[in-house]
Amino acid sequence: MPETSTRETLARLRHHRTSPTKVRQVLRLIVGKDVANARETLRFCERGPAETVMKLLDSAVANAEHNDNVPEEELFVARAFADEGPTMKRWRPRARGRGTRIRKRTSHITLVVARYEDDELDRRRQREAADTQAQRASRRRRVQASQRKAEREAARQAEHDHEHDEELVDEVETDEVDEVEDTEVDETPEAEADADDEAPEASDEEPAEEESDEDESDGEAEGSEKK
Repeated sequence: MPETSTRETLARLRHHRTSPTKVRQVLRLIVGKDVANARETLRFCERGPAETVMKLLDSAVANAEHNDNVPEEELFVARAFADEGPTMKRWRPRARGRGTRIRKRTSHITLVVARYEDDELDRRRQREAADTQAQRASRRRRVQASQRKAEREAARQAEHDHEHDEELVDEVETDEVDEVEDTEVDETPEAEADADDEAPEASDEEPAEEESDEDESDGEAEGSEKK
């Protein structure tokens, strides 16, 4: 147990409707702890008297702050005990007209908080400062690690986007090439069809010219005969 000074403050609860045995099991958990750790222990304690002991601890801390001007950070639970209070008797009917006594026990709870010695306070402050520095360093390392991870993720995402853009460009170029080939293939049959259409016309015109030449030659021959 830490060394204590003469500055102690207590809080007492009388006639609590719980047996002292059950209350003592909870009080053993917080004796010797500072106020913060004692509250944390009581907050997660599943026993019934834990809530009552929590309220009593808050009352003792308030008394120390108000009456003795001692801050909460310098206090710890010096002592805590539960005495047996009066027992109330009740009766329960049983078989064949008998009765069984029921004992409803009560307890008087006392909780004492005290201030740490100056040397102990200095050691605790140094320990807290070292823990704070270690926590800050750990937090700084975690932040740097998360930043590096975010940068790697961003670079990976940018590379992926670049590759995706290149794939899109390649797809667009291939589509354009296919369209150009399709247009060339479509234009070629039309040109061939036009050429086929124009070819017979030319063949039809040429014999007509030859016939006209033959007619002229026949006319000239007939004229020479008449003469």
